[in-house]
Amino acid sequence: MSHLSPLLQQSSDIIAERGEGAWLEDRDGRRYLDFTSGIGVTGTGHCHPRVVAAAREQMGRLIHGQYTTVAHPAMLELADRLNDVLPGDIDSVAFVNSGSEAVEMAIRLVRHATGRSNIIAFDGGFHGRTVGAASLTTSTPKVRSGFHPMMAGVVHSPFPHAYRYGWSQEEAERFCLAEFDHVLQTQSAPNDTAAVFIEPVQGEYGYYPAGREFMQGLRERCDAHGLLLVVDEIQAGYGRTGRFWSHEHFDITPDVVITAKGLASGFPLSAIAAPRELMARGRPGSQGGTYGGNAVACAAGLATLDVIQQENLVDRAAENGRLMHARLDALADEYPEVDTIRGLGLMQGMEIVDQAGRADGERAGHLVKAAEAEGLLLLRCGTHGQVIRWLPPLVADAEEIEEGIARFRRALEKD
Repeated sequence: MSHLSPLLQQSSDIIAERGEGAWLEDRDGRRYLDFTSGIGVTGTGHCHPRVVAAAREQMGRLIHGQYTTVAHPAMLELADRLNDVLPGDIDSVAFVNSGSEAVEMAIRLVRHATGRSNIIAFDGGFHGRTVGAASLTTSTPKVRSGFHPMMAGVVHSPFPHAYRYGWSQEEAERFCLAEFDHVLQTQSAPNDTAAVFIEPVQGEYGYYPAGREFMQGLRERCDAHGLLLVVDEIQAGYGRTGRFWSHEHFDITPDVVITAKGLASGFPLSAIAAPRELMARGRPGSQGGTYGGNAVACAAGLATLDVIQQENLVDRAAENGRLMHARLDALADEYPEVDTIRGLGLMQGMEIVDQAGRADGERAGHLVKAAEAEGLLLLRCGTHGQVIRWLPPLVADAEEIEEGIARFRRALEKD
């Protein structure tokens, strides 16, 4: 009998004993292509030798150098290395452990820095499960249900979900910009609004890219009204979309970047980054934590950057993302239950529908289990669990992408 909480729901029955690259192996020795990447965490694959070596070496020197007590070289070097890849004049980094913690830290910073209380987030966004992060989250009710009241001062504006609206991407983006203006006129006046929080590519809601016109329109409005633009790169960042950061697809520069999942190849580490002048407007003692900037996690983070840059994983994600999208589009042409494919790079969502064209979470669930039987691990998301997400590790090669698609085709044929 398991003594784990019954509230922990797992999508598979697999007990993984080891992993290597794009593969997981269970206790019976069966191998699975892992196209979940731990929800986008293991971009460098499972147990990349360089990441393992860096963590082992660091563990022999220092495991926990509590970072409000002492600094340590791995944390200082990782902050410097991140400075090289961060956009614009962002040059100051603060570390914590999880995506939710980083979102909470960003909420605190923007309120301190502006002296304003309100935050505008977007319909369908997912930012975490803690109170502040959950208050920004509207991807599904499960994060907020039974947990009210939410944090005050949060307003939600429409996101350009073109597929859901049944519009073109251009129509959806223009509508949502007009609605954002309406929010500023009716619910959160600019002089009450500290910041806008957005996922440039929404994750849990169903892998919707925001679009260039929309993101640039938000940047213009933030500049006009003195609002801070905060991009949540927790699931999409670090190369997954075929650019180092997903917001680069839209040619905008944010004021604050939040990153986590792919930062340290599976070690718990997250961060927010902002220009030093902005970061300094936070109140003394408002950033910190017992385990933030852990030495082993930071060493793994340094090795992760080495692997991404030296193995050209961002370019590989773009190339293999085009391959994967083409193959998934072919499935959509062949199988009526696969209605559309959307996303960027190695972050693709597959919308599953019933015969009437309605979201079909039950069918998507059956397909994920059938794929598992074929040795392919996938996850679902979306309002009804109807979106199958395709998140191979960045190290996956073209042959593994093709193999994953072939296994899913067999699942479609058998289910």
